[in-house]
Amino acid sequence: MAAKGSGAWAGFVVFAGTMLLVIGLINIFEGFIALIDDQRLVVTQDNLVVVDITGWGWVSMISGLLMLAAGAGLLLAQTWARITAIVVAALHAVLQIAWFGAYPIWSLLMIALYTVVIYALTARWSDVRTTLGTADEEEWAGDPAPRSTPMPMA
Repeated sequence: MAAKGSGAWAGFVVFAGTMLLVIGLINIFEGFIALIDDQRLVVTQDNLVVVDITGWGWVSMISGLLMLAAGAGLLLAQTWARITAIVVAALHAVLQIAWFGAYPIWSLLMIALYTVVIYALTARWSDVRTTLGTADEEEWAGDPAPRSTPMPMA
């Protein structure tokens, strides 16, 4: 039997899994766009620089696929998905520091979101796994094979 209050923790994990699915889809979309339109023009005070973002596109697409897999695994209460999600979310939170100079508000929001996701995945996992793993299953106390009953004839 699951511990009292584990439904709230299961809700946190469902939130984390759903957010990883959404962020993964966004990363795949961004990576796909970066691969299609891979030349960027950067104008500085003294120079005009053309930047190729193909590498960033592949990294974004691969991390998005990892997030999709981890998010789907979390919704199925898989331990491998929990570990993968913690690692990927931690790496993405650290990478947000690189974008802090250009997008400070976005970076802070993403770091906060990843912090909530990591917290949801590290607190009371055994209670959550028990709750999510048996959420739609009923206890079977009868015979292993169901018996058919004849229908009355009218």
